[in-house]
Amino acid sequence: MHKELTKAEEQVMQAIWKVGKGFANEIVAAVEGDAAYNTVLTVVRILEQKGFVAHETFNRSNRYYPVVSREEYMQQQLNGFAQRYFGSSAKALVSFLVDKNEVSLADLEAITKELEK
Repeated sequence: MHKELTKAEEQVMQAIWKVGKGFANEIVAAVEGDAAYNTVLTVVRILEQKGFVAHETFNRSNRYYPVVSREEYMQQQLNGFAQRYFGSSAKALVSFLVDKNEVSLADLEAITKELEK
């Protein structure tokens, strides 16, 4: 299991997932908002230390790529959230979302149809 990402790490990780494999300048360009090159590169190195990112070297340039997929990280975060707040109960989580009008009955019916497939 991987550690949780900070907000800055997640922002850079989103860019890496978007790019797939990319050099630092490509990752910097994909980061939302204004991000300084050195700051992004520092965060990329931290992500590499945490095991989220790896690199391959071409001459003197590194091309970075995700080791952890976006889906894998989302699953981990959702599982942790559900465990902490809903006792790992999907039913309790969905009930909460319905009660707070975050999920409509039409959405719930569509989800049910998908599950029945």
